[in-house]
Amino acid sequence: MELHFEELLGKITTFIKSEATTETVVGAQFELGEFKCVPVIKVGMGFGSGGGEGSQPKTGKGEGMGAGAAVGIQPMGFLVTKGDQISFLEAGKTHGLAAAFEKVPDLIEKLASKKMEAENA
Repeated sequence: MELHFEELLGKITTFIKSEATTETVVGAQFELGEFKCVPVIKVGMGFGSGGGEGSQPKTGKGEGMGAGAAVGIQPMGFLVTKGDQISFLEAGKTHGLAAAFEKVPDLIEKLASKKMEAENA
């Protein structure tokens, strides 16, 4: 039994690159009025493997192998830009992402008001 660890690691890494993206975890970049919002995630991973072989006089040759991998993905927040200003809204904090979502109705109302003013001018 042969363990091709480098080949396995390559396949796992390719899979993680394709799946551990902001689009698959949180969503794609979006615009809200003058604001551009880019989701930010944190990815952690670990790998391990082991193997051994030996022989017993009565039972013959023995060998064993194993491998494992783990991936943790966590939404961190959003980078928010408006013009040349940039800020980070942290997820899971009252003053972060939750506060941004609380402001969405006010922001939509302001955008609608400005649009109406522009149309009436």
